[in-house]
Amino acid sequence: MSIYIKNPKWKGHLKTYMNMDSFPKIEGYDFDGKFDFPKFIESYNNMGFQGSHLGMAFSILAKMLDEKKKGKLSIWMSFTGNMISSGNREIIAYLVKNRLIDGITTTAASLEEDVIKCIKPFHLGAFDIKGEFLLDESIGRIGNILAPMDRYLYFERFFNGFFKKLMGENPLPCTYEVASEMGKYVGKHELTRKNYDKSFLYWAWKNKVPVFCPGITDGAMGDLTTFFKRKNPKFAIDVTKDNYELTRLLQNTDKAGCIVLGGGIAKHFLLNSAIFREGFEYSIYITTANEYDGSDSGGNQEEAISWAKIKPNASRVKVVADATLIFPLLVAGTLSKFKANQ
Repeated sequence: MSIYIKNPKWKGHLKTYMNMDSFPKIEGYDFDGKFDFPKFIESYNNMGFQGSHLGMAFSILAKMLDEKKKGKLSIWMSFTGNMISSGNREIIAYLVKNRLIDGITTTAASLEEDVIKCIKPFHLGAFDIKGEFLLDESIGRIGNILAPMDRYLYFERFFNGFFKKLMGENPLPCTYEVASEMGKYVGKHELTRKNYDKSFLYWAWKNKVPVFCPGITDGAMGDLTTFFKRKNPKFAIDVTKDNYELTRLLQNTDKAGCIVLGGGIAKHFLLNSAIFREGFEYSIYITTANEYDGSDSGGNQEEAISWAKIKPNASRVKVVADATLIFPLLVAGTLSKFKANQ
């Protein structure tokens, strides 16, 4: 007789859990036979661990796109600047170009690096290249991505011309007006117009998708804004207008869903604005941050529910993983199924 059955503490558990048919069976994709991509994506539901959370994300995003197609839902994205440093930039640009996203909150790095990549690319390096060596070579490192410093000199040329033009037209813009005009300028400036079609800012301007940047005074964008302000004291950016406009847009939609890549100020700005509509109906988080240090970056949806940022009955999932691994797969898997059903 099994030692577990002989143990009196196990008898009750064996009776309680004897019938497991109501629980999904853990099983991976069967690679025997012809590969079926939709079935491969569906198999994530039964993978276990974060694989099953990705499976939930596929289902939630599919529901979001279906409701958006019916005109019942607006889809919002929040992402940090490193998403634009990476190849996720082109995926985000695709979503904006095809009107699958209704609004964005992001950081100053996203604005500057989107413009820079229209001029010259970043390059793949390694996580362990010595910082002193790169400093001597005038190369900055973002994880394992190399950003030569001459890129920022080109950005300064773009920026100065852009801000002079903007000040003449709108001396007190808010950040979404700055981002929109940057997108418009990307399509016209001699440095950027060759590769404007890869810019998420360009497509945001073209399709009237607002891009909010609550931390616009950070990074190279912030440095150049400060220098421009010193030469043009009357120039200012009205950040309070952003709060009003984002809140208004979220209140004027029947339902709203959010896709959050990473965290920080971009995440909190979007979620905090949803309080005035009592939260999002759909929510997908993709992050490597955990909730145990109390940071907003790692905070899960249960925490957000306590602040009325997400509705208690919302369809929601947090995938704990690198967004450069998960987001391309999430988009590819969901869109392949979504397009097949159209």
